Amino acid sequence: MALSPLPLFEGTEFQYSSFDYLWWVLIAWFVIRLLRTENPRWWLAVGAAMGAGLQTKYSMAFFIAGVLGGMLLTPARRYLASPWFWGGMALAIAIFLPNLIWQVRHDFISYQFLQHIHARDVGEGRAEGFLLNQFLICATPAAVWLWIPGLVAFLRGRRYRMLAWMYLIPLALFWAGKGRDYYLAAAYPMLIAMGAVVCAGWLASLRRVWRLVVEIAFFANLAVCGAYACALILPLASSGPLRDFALSHNGDLREEIGWNELVRTVASIRDSLPAEQREQAGVLVGNYGEQGAIEIFGPAWHLPPPISLTNSAWLRGYPQPPPTTLIVLGVSQQDAARALTSCRVAGHNGNSYGIRNEESVYHPDILVCGPPILPWPQLWKKYRNFG
Repeated sequence: MALSPLPLFEGTEFQYSSFDYLWWVLIAWFVIRLLRTENPRWWLAVGAAMGAGLQTKYSMAFFIAGVLGGMLLTPARRYLASPWFWGGMALAIAIFLPNLIWQVRHDFISYQFLQHIHARDVGEGRAEGFLLNQFLICATPAAVWLWIPGLVAFLRGRRYRMLAWMYLIPLALFWAGKGRDYYLAAAYPMLIAMGAVVCAGWLASLRRVWRLVVEIAFFANLAVCGAYACALILPLASSGPLRDFALSHNGDLREEIGWNELVRTVASIRDSLPAEQREQAGVLVGNYGEQGAIEIFGPAWHLPPPISLTNSAWLRGYPQPPPTTLIVLGVSQQDAARALTSCRVAGHNGNSYGIRNEESVYHPDILVCGPPILPWPQLWKKYRNFG
């Protein structure tokens, strides 16, 4: 798993999907402990991990469906009569409850967001190749010889069959619902673990020379696939062929470049404004990347908090009193002219490396505009955005 593309990517990013791995693997481990010891108290641990997983990423609901479906489809259904099972489920709900209450109070904004990005993903073809990429990126291709035997072993074994359904049910649901290929990635550690046990037993039955042949072939394949994944995903070098290879093949890595320079440019534009405009200036951003950059790097330049209509940032509203001058990022001149007054190009967004990424290619202009054409409350309602 450590040399698989998606775990490598998630392990070098700080986002909710990174922590999603923790909860899926913990639930699988707790279920194995439950089935091995037949101690129903492990349901409390399973429930706690489920609750934390739901707080992290709502796709945990698909894995929960796999756990519950696997329990009902196997002899583990006997735990329905156990108070520890119901206690675990109650614990999961209790941990998730603050999140659910927040959603209710805010008109299920996250559900609206998920609807929007799912429609976008399907429309842009991001959901294509779901089954193929289970073999290519969720686990290293070299691990196919482990996780498929692991899945078969789970299906054939009576005690641990529940874990097979914990994989197959989410797989079917994600595929039918046109989910993204990486949604299921955290289910592969449990399959690889079982496959390692099965294959180690099989290797022990071979003659020494054939065992060495198989082991050399497997680990050579693993090394090649792992080296390619590392070169593709990790920032192994700050210059030279390795850096160029990663940047040319990894769009997410390109998006990590230039944020501090962007904020410095915004600060210089703010400083160039006349004193009366500078005092009333705000920074309006078009996406959450620009929002994060202004929030993280902006205080060093004494920039005001960003104004954003994207995702849950929309709930924060706009400053009071509203700014009369806006430095605008991530919005085209045409779109800005439809919503704001007196817009002009004041600077450009790029980076000193000359890397072409979303900000430098699609959002190259930084604008200075006057107040909105509509009153702020109407602007806020009309231009609410998900992305």
